[in-house]
Amino acid sequence: MKYNFDEVIDRSNKRSSKYDERKKVFGTDDVIPLWVADMDFKTAQPIIDACVKKAQEGIWGYTSRPASYFEAVQEWEEKHNGYKPDTALMSWTIGVVSAMASLIKLCSKPEDKVLFLTPVYAEFYDITENTGRTVVESEMVRQADGSWKVDMDDFAKKAKEAKIFLLCNPHNPLGKVWTPEELKEMVDICLANDVLVISDEIHSDLIFHGKHHTATITVDPSYKDKVVTCVSATKTFNLAGLQSATVIFPNKELKDTFDHYWFSMDIHRNNAFSSVAMEAAYRYGQEWLDQLLPYISANFDYVDDFCKKYIPQIKPNCPDATYLMWLDCRDLGMDDKELVDFFIHKAKLGLNAGYTFGHSLHGYMRLNVACPRATLEKAMKQLKDAVDGLKK
Repeated sequence: MKYNFDEVIDRSNKRSSKYDERKKVFGTDDVIPLWVADMDFKTAQPIIDACVKKAQEGIWGYTSRPASYFEAVQEWEEKHNGYKPDTALMSWTIGVVSAMASLIKLCSKPEDKVLFLTPVYAEFYDITENTGRTVVESEMVRQADGSWKVDMDDFAKKAKEAKIFLLCNPHNPLGKVWTPEELKEMVDICLANDVLVISDEIHSDLIFHGKHHTATITVDPSYKDKVVTCVSATKTFNLAGLQSATVIFPNKELKDTFDHYWFSMDIHRNNAFSSVAMEAAYRYGQEWLDQLLPYISANFDYVDDFCKKYIPQIKPNCPDATYLMWLDCRDLGMDDKELVDFFIHKAKLGLNAGYTFGHSLHGYMRLNVACPRATLEKAMKQLKDAVDGLKK
Protein backbone atom coordinates (compact mmCIF):
# COMPACT_ATOMS: atom_id res chain seq x y z
CA MET A 1 0.00 0.00 0.00
CA LYS A 2 0.98 3.64 -0.42
CA TYR A 3 1.79 5.48 2.81
CA ASN A 4 1.26 9.22 3.30
CA PHE A 5 4.13 10.67 5.29
CA ASP A 6 2.92 14.19 4.44
CA GLU A 7 -0.10 13.73 6.72
CA VAL A 8 0.12 16.15 9.66
CA ILE A 9 -1.19 14.45 12.80
CA ASP A 10 -1.86 16.49 15.92
CA ARG A 11 -0.16 14.57 18.73
CA SER A 12 -0.94 17.15 21.43
CA ASN A 13 -2.82 15.94 24.51
CA LYS A 14 -2.40 12.32 23.46
CA ARG A 15 0.19 11.38 26.10
CA SER A 16 3.09 12.04 23.74
CA SER A 17 6.21 13.07 25.64
CA LYS A 18 7.46 14.87 22.53
CA TYR A 19 4.44 17.19 22.57
CA ASP A 20 2.91 17.06 26.04
CA GLU A 21 6.22 17.63 27.86
CA ARG A 22 7.13 20.82 25.99
CA LYS A 23 6.34 23.00 28.98
CA LYS A 24 8.45 20.80 31.23
CA VAL A 25 11.43 20.63 28.85
CA PHE A 26 11.40 24.05 27.19
CA GLY A 27 9.40 26.16 29.64
CA THR A 28 6.72 26.83 27.04
CA ASP A 29 4.27 24.97 24.82
CA ASP A 30 4.89 27.47 22.03
CA VAL A 31 7.58 25.53 20.17
CA ILE A 32 7.55 23.07 17.31
CA PRO A 33 8.93 19.93 19.00
CA LEU A 34 11.80 18.48 16.99
CA TRP A 35 13.73 16.89 19.81
CA VAL A 36 13.10 13.42 21.31
CA ALA A 37 13.82 10.62 18.83
CA ASP A 38 10.44 9.40 17.71
CA MET A 39 8.62 10.10 14.46
CA ASP A 40 5.46 12.05 13.66
CA PHE A 41 4.33 9.29 11.28
CA LYS A 42 1.81 6.49 11.73
CA THR A 43 3.49 3.12 11.77
CA ALA A 44 2.98 0.39 9.16
CA GLN A 45 -0.61 -0.77 8.68
CA PRO A 46 0.15 -4.45 9.43
CA ILE A 47 1.45 -3.39 12.86
CA ILE A 48 -1.68 -1.33 13.51
CA ASP A 49 -3.85 -4.24 12.38
CA ALA A 50 -2.03 -6.67 14.68
CA CYS A 51 -2.50 -4.34 17.67
CA VAL A 52 -6.17 -3.73 16.84
CA LYS A 53 -6.75 -7.49 16.66
CA LYS A 54 -5.07 -7.90 20.04
CA ALA A 55 -7.13 -5.03 21.49
CA GLN A 56 -10.36 -6.59 20.28
CA GLU A 57 -9.63 -9.74 22.25
CA GLY A 58 -10.57 -7.69 25.29
CA ILE A 59 -8.47 -9.79 27.64
CA TRP A 60 -4.94 -8.52 28.26
CA GLY A 61 -3.68 -10.77 30.99
CA TYR A 62 -0.13 -11.80 31.78
CA THR A 63 1.64 -12.22 28.47
CA SER A 64 3.97 -14.91 27.21
CA ARG A 65 6.58 -14.32 24.53
CA PRO A 66 6.53 -17.11 21.96
CA ALA A 67 9.57 -18.51 20.20
CA SER A 68 8.31 -16.84 17.01
CA TYR A 69 9.21 -13.44 18.51
CA PHE A 70 12.92 -14.26 18.69
CA GLU A 71 12.75 -16.10 15.37
CA ALA A 72 11.44 -12.89 13.78
CA VAL A 73 14.44 -10.99 15.17
CA GLN A 74 16.76 -13.69 13.88
CA GLU A 75 15.23 -13.63 10.41
CA TRP A 76 15.41 -9.82 10.21
CA GLU A 77 19.07 -9.77 11.20
CA GLU A 78 19.89 -12.52 8.72
CA LYS A 79 18.07 -10.77 5.88
CA HIS A 80 19.34 -7.25 6.55
CA ASN A 81 22.71 -7.70 8.23
CA GLY A 82 23.98 -11.03 6.95
CA TYR A 83 24.24 -13.03 10.13
CA LYS A 84 21.99 -15.45 11.96
CA PRO A 85 22.12 -14.90 15.72
CA ASP A 86 21.29 -17.84 17.96
CA THR A 87 17.81 -17.39 19.44
CA ALA A 88 19.00 -19.32 22.51
CA LEU A 89 21.34 -16.40 23.22
CA MET A 90 18.65 -13.70 22.94
CA SER A 91 16.85 -11.99 25.79
CA TRP A 92 13.92 -9.59 25.72
CA THR A 93 14.18 -6.30 27.61
CA ILE A 94 12.15 -3.08 27.83
CA GLY A 95 14.69 -1.01 25.91
CA VAL A 96 18.23 -0.75 24.63
CA VAL A 97 19.22 1.91 27.17
CA SER A 98 17.78 -0.16 30.02
CA ALA A 99 19.71 -3.17 28.78
CA MET A 100 22.97 -1.24 28.65
CA ALA A 101 22.42 0.20 32.13
CA SER A 102 21.84 -3.32 33.44
CA LEU A 103 24.97 -4.64 31.74
CA ILE A 104 27.03 -1.82 33.24
CA LYS A 105 25.82 -2.85 36.70
CA LEU A 106 26.40 -6.54 36.08
CA CYS A 107 29.77 -6.35 34.31
CA SER A 108 31.58 -3.65 36.26
CA LYS A 109 32.03 -2.30 39.76
CA PRO A 110 31.29 1.17 41.15
CA GLU A 111 33.91 3.68 39.99
CA ASP A 112 34.96 1.46 37.07
CA LYS A 113 35.29 3.44 33.85
CA VAL A 114 32.95 3.29 30.87
CA LEU A 115 34.29 4.49 27.53
CA PHE A 116 32.32 6.02 24.67
CA LEU A 117 32.85 8.33 21.72
CA THR A 118 31.53 11.89 21.90
CA PRO A 119 29.35 13.53 20.85
CA VAL A 120 26.90 10.78 21.71
CA TYR A 121 23.32 10.74 22.88
CA ALA A 122 22.94 11.90 26.45
CA GLU A 123 21.70 8.61 27.90
CA PHE A 124 25.24 7.21 27.63
CA TYR A 125 26.27 9.75 30.26
CA ASP A 126 23.14 9.14 32.34
CA ILE A 127 23.39 5.37 32.63
CA THR A 128 27.12 5.55 33.38
CA GLU A 129 26.93 8.23 36.05
CA ASN A 130 23.66 7.02 37.59
CA THR A 131 25.17 3.57 38.15
CA GLY A 132 28.15 5.10 39.96
CA ARG A 133 30.63 4.47 37.17
CA THR A 134 33.05 6.99 35.69
CA VAL A 135 32.72 8.39 32.17
CA VAL A 136 35.74 8.23 29.90
CA GLU A 137 35.23 10.29 26.74
CA SER A 138 37.14 9.85 23.51
CA GLU A 139 36.28 12.93 21.49
CA MET A 140 35.68 12.44 17.80
CA VAL A 141 37.44 14.86 15.47
CA ARG A 142 35.55 17.07 13.04
CA GLN A 143 37.13 17.12 9.59
CA ALA A 144 37.34 20.03 7.15
CA ASP A 145 34.52 18.55 5.07
CA GLY A 146 32.23 18.40 8.11
CA SER A 147 32.58 14.65 8.68
CA TRP A 148 33.79 13.17 11.95
CA LYS A 149 36.36 10.48 12.66
CA VAL A 150 37.75 8.63 15.66
CA ASP A 151 41.08 9.72 17.12
CA MET A 152 42.35 6.15 17.35
CA ASP A 153 45.43 7.11 19.36
CA ASP A 154 43.24 8.76 21.98
CA PHE A 155 40.77 5.88 21.85
CA ALA A 156 43.53 3.34 22.45
CA LYS A 157 44.83 5.36 25.38
CA LYS A 158 41.37 5.66 26.95
CA ALA A 159 40.61 1.95 26.41
CA LYS A 160 43.47 1.06 28.75
CA GLU A 161 41.50 2.70 31.58
CA ALA A 162 38.05 1.30 30.78
CA LYS A 163 36.04 -1.75 31.74
CA ILE A 164 33.24 -1.31 29.18
CA PHE A 165 32.96 0.36 25.77
CA LEU A 166 29.48 1.55 24.75
CA LEU A 167 29.44 1.66 20.95
CA CYS A 168 26.68 3.52 19.11
CA ASN A 169 26.44 1.75 15.73
CA PRO A 170 25.32 3.63 13.68
CA HIS A 171 26.20 6.74 15.59
CA ASN A 172 23.74 9.15 17.18
CA PRO A 173 23.79 12.18 16.82
CA LEU A 174 26.28 12.26 13.94
CA GLY A 175 24.49 9.70 11.80
CA LYS A 176 27.80 8.04 11.06
CA VAL A 177 27.75 4.58 9.47
CA TRP A 178 30.87 2.82 10.66
CA THR A 179 33.02 0.98 8.15
CA PRO A 180 34.13 -2.59 8.92
CA GLU A 181 37.69 -1.28 9.18
CA GLU A 182 36.76 1.33 11.79
CA LEU A 183 34.79 -1.19 13.80
CA LYS A 184 37.60 -3.74 13.71
CA GLU A 185 40.18 -1.24 14.88
CA MET A 186 38.05 -0.14 17.83
CA VAL A 187 36.91 -3.61 18.88
CA ASP A 188 40.40 -5.10 18.56
CA ILE A 189 41.74 -2.35 20.83
CA CYS A 190 39.01 -3.12 23.37
CA LEU A 191 39.54 -6.87 23.31
CA ALA A 192 43.29 -6.44 23.70
CA ASN A 193 42.56 -4.49 26.90
CA ASP A 194 39.85 -6.86 28.19
CA VAL A 195 37.13 -4.24 27.64
CA LEU A 196 33.57 -5.52 27.14
CA VAL A 197 32.01 -4.13 23.95
CA ILE A 198 28.28 -3.37 24.05
CA SER A 199 27.00 -2.40 20.61
CA ASP A 200 23.82 -0.30 20.47
CA GLU A 201 22.41 -0.96 16.99
CA ILE A 202 18.93 0.49 17.43
CA HIS A 203 19.26 2.75 14.35
CA SER A 204 20.70 0.03 12.12
CA ASP A 205 17.70 -0.05 9.76
CA LEU A 206 17.68 3.70 9.15
CA ILE A 207 20.53 3.98 6.64
CA PHE A 208 20.80 6.32 3.64
CA HIS A 209 22.97 7.46 0.72
CA GLY A 210 23.88 3.98 -0.44
CA LYS A 211 25.59 3.10 2.83
CA HIS A 212 25.21 -0.27 4.52
CA HIS A 213 25.07 -1.12 8.21
CA THR A 214 27.76 -3.48 9.48
CA ALA A 215 26.72 -5.37 12.60
CA THR A 216 29.69 -5.22 14.95
CA ILE A 217 29.74 -8.96 15.61
CA THR A 218 30.09 -9.73 11.88
CA VAL A 219 33.43 -7.95 11.39
CA ASP A 220 35.50 -10.82 12.75
CA PRO A 221 34.41 -14.42 13.45
CA SER A 222 35.70 -14.16 17.01
CA TYR A 223 33.44 -11.21 17.87
CA LYS A 224 30.33 -13.36 18.21
CA ASP A 225 31.92 -14.72 21.38
CA LYS A 226 32.92 -11.34 22.78
CA VAL A 227 30.45 -8.59 21.80
CA VAL A 228 26.98 -7.88 23.22
CA THR A 229 24.51 -6.55 20.63
CA CYS A 230 21.34 -4.59 21.41
CA VAL A 231 18.67 -4.27 18.71
CA SER A 232 15.06 -3.14 18.48
CA ALA A 233 12.35 -2.35 15.95
CA THR A 234 11.15 0.60 18.00
CA LYS A 235 13.13 3.35 16.21
CA THR A 236 12.67 1.76 12.80
CA PHE A 237 8.89 1.53 13.01
CA ASN A 238 8.09 4.31 15.52
CA LEU A 239 7.09 1.99 18.36
CA ALA A 240 9.16 3.37 21.25
CA GLY A 241 6.14 3.70 23.53
CA LEU A 242 5.69 -0.08 23.48
CA GLN A 243 9.11 -0.58 25.08
CA SER A 244 10.74 -3.62 23.60
CA ALA A 245 14.29 -4.57 22.66
CA THR A 246 16.39 -7.68 22.21
CA VAL A 247 19.85 -8.35 23.57
CA ILE A 248 22.05 -10.83 21.72
CA PHE A 249 24.66 -12.32 24.04
CA PRO A 250 28.04 -13.86 23.27
CA ASN A 251 27.54 -16.72 25.74
CA LYS A 252 24.94 -18.36 27.93
CA GLU A 253 26.66 -17.37 31.16
CA LEU A 254 26.20 -13.65 30.54
CA LYS A 255 22.66 -14.20 29.27
CA ASP A 256 21.75 -16.12 32.43
CA THR A 257 23.23 -13.38 34.60
CA PHE A 258 21.23 -10.76 32.72
CA ASP A 259 17.99 -12.78 32.85
CA HIS A 260 18.37 -13.39 36.57
CA TYR A 261 18.78 -9.65 37.16
CA TRP A 262 15.54 -8.85 35.31
CA PHE A 263 13.65 -11.73 36.90
CA SER A 264 14.73 -10.49 40.33
CA MET A 265 12.68 -7.33 39.66
CA ASP A 266 9.83 -9.35 38.09
CA ILE A 267 10.34 -7.54 34.78
CA HIS A 268 10.08 -10.30 32.23
CA ARG A 269 6.61 -10.25 30.68
CA ASN A 270 6.00 -6.66 29.43
CA ASN A 271 2.61 -5.51 28.11
CA ALA A 272 0.18 -7.47 25.98
CA PHE A 273 0.80 -5.46 22.79
CA SER A 274 4.60 -5.25 22.73
CA SER A 275 5.61 -8.60 21.28
CA VAL A 276 2.63 -8.57 18.92
CA ALA A 277 3.70 -5.23 17.43
CA MET A 278 7.38 -6.13 17.25
CA GLU A 279 6.77 -9.42 15.51
CA ALA A 280 4.41 -7.78 13.01
CA ALA A 281 7.03 -5.10 12.35
CA TYR A 282 9.80 -7.57 11.64
CA ARG A 283 7.60 -9.82 9.48
CA TYR A 284 5.38 -7.35 7.61
CA GLY A 285 6.88 -3.85 7.97
CA GLN A 286 9.32 -3.82 5.06
CA GLU A 287 6.99 -2.09 2.58
CA TRP A 288 6.47 0.82 4.99
CA LEU A 289 10.19 1.10 5.70
CA ASP A 290 11.03 1.12 2.00
CA GLN A 291 8.81 4.20 1.59
CA LEU A 292 9.95 5.88 4.80
CA LEU A 293 13.66 5.96 4.02
CA PRO A 294 13.54 8.13 0.87
CA TYR A 295 11.13 10.51 2.61
CA ILE A 296 13.52 11.08 5.50
CA SER A 297 16.47 11.34 3.11
CA ALA A 298 14.63 14.07 1.22
CA ASN A 299 14.00 15.87 4.51
CA PHE A 300 17.74 15.81 5.20
CA ASP A 301 18.37 17.31 1.78
CA TYR A 302 15.73 19.98 2.35
CA VAL A 303 17.31 21.17 5.60
CA ASP A 304 20.81 21.07 4.14
CA ASP A 305 19.81 23.03 1.03
CA PHE A 306 17.73 25.52 3.03
CA CYS A 307 20.58 26.32 5.39
CA LYS A 308 23.09 26.74 2.57
CA LYS A 309 20.75 29.11 0.77
CA TYR A 310 19.17 31.08 3.60
CA ILE A 311 21.01 30.41 6.87
CA PRO A 312 24.70 29.86 6.06
CA GLN A 313 25.55 30.59 9.70
CA ILE A 314 24.10 27.16 10.55
CA LYS A 315 25.88 24.18 9.02
CA PRO A 316 23.99 20.86 9.15
CA ASN A 317 25.78 17.54 9.17
CA CYS A 318 23.85 15.55 6.53
CA PRO A 319 23.82 12.11 8.17
CA ASP A 320 24.03 8.67 6.60
CA ALA A 321 21.89 7.11 9.33
CA THR A 322 19.16 7.86 11.92
CA TYR A 323 16.65 10.68 11.35
CA LEU A 324 18.62 13.18 13.41
CA MET A 325 20.69 16.10 12.13
CA TRP A 326 23.62 17.63 14.01
CA LEU A 327 23.64 21.40 13.52
CA ASP A 328 26.83 23.42 13.83
CA CYS A 329 25.58 26.78 15.11
CA ARG A 330 28.91 28.18 16.28
CA ASP A 331 28.90 30.98 13.71
CA LEU A 332 25.92 32.50 15.52
CA GLY A 333 28.44 33.48 18.21
CA MET A 334 26.35 32.38 21.19
CA ASP A 335 27.23 30.42 24.30
CA ASP A 336 25.19 27.31 25.07
CA LYS A 337 22.58 29.05 27.20
CA GLU A 338 22.12 31.83 24.68
CA LEU A 339 21.82 29.30 21.84
CA VAL A 340 19.15 27.24 23.62
CA ASP A 341 17.23 30.39 24.54
CA PHE A 342 17.48 31.60 20.94
CA PHE A 343 15.97 28.41 19.54
CA ILE A 344 13.18 28.34 22.12
CA HIS A 345 12.19 31.98 22.39
CA LYS A 346 13.19 33.47 19.02
CA ALA A 347 12.85 30.58 16.57
CA LYS A 348 10.18 28.88 18.70
CA LEU A 349 11.70 25.46 18.07
CA GLY A 350 12.25 22.69 20.58
CA LEU A 351 15.55 20.95 19.74
CA ASN A 352 18.11 19.04 21.81
CA ALA A 353 21.01 21.11 23.15
CA GLY A 354 24.30 19.89 21.71
CA TYR A 355 26.30 20.14 24.92
CA THR A 356 24.25 17.29 26.41
CA PHE A 357 25.82 15.00 23.79
CA GLY A 358 29.38 15.99 24.60
CA HIS A 359 30.26 17.98 27.69
CA SER A 360 33.27 19.55 25.95
CA LEU A 361 31.26 20.57 22.85
CA HIS A 362 29.68 23.98 22.50
CA GLY A 363 27.56 25.62 19.82
CA TYR A 364 25.67 22.60 18.48
CA MET A 365 22.01 21.52 18.38
CA ARG A 366 20.28 18.28 17.33
CA LEU A 367 17.29 18.40 14.98
CA ASN A 368 14.79 15.56 14.44
CA VAL A 369 13.58 15.57 10.79
CA ALA A 370 11.16 12.63 11.13
CA CYS A 371 8.10 14.76 10.55
CA PRO A 372 5.92 15.81 7.60
CA ARG A 373 7.64 18.18 5.18
CA ALA A 374 5.14 20.93 5.97
CA THR A 375 6.20 20.85 9.63
CA LEU A 376 9.85 21.00 8.64
CA GLU A 377 9.24 23.88 6.23
CA LYS A 378 7.48 25.88 8.94
CA ALA A 379 10.31 25.16 11.37
CA MET A 380 13.03 26.23 8.96
CA LYS A 381 11.18 29.45 8.07
CA GLN A 382 10.91 30.28 11.77
CA LEU A 383 14.63 29.60 12.17
CA LYS A 384 15.52 31.80 9.20
CA ASP A 385 13.36 34.64 10.50
CA ALA A 386 14.98 34.36 13.92
CA VAL A 387 18.50 34.43 12.48
CA ASP A 388 17.58 37.34 10.20
CA GLY A 389 16.33 39.15 13.28
CA LEU A 390 19.80 39.05 14.80
CA LYS A 391 21.01 41.45 12.11
CA LYS A 392 18.47 44.14 13.00
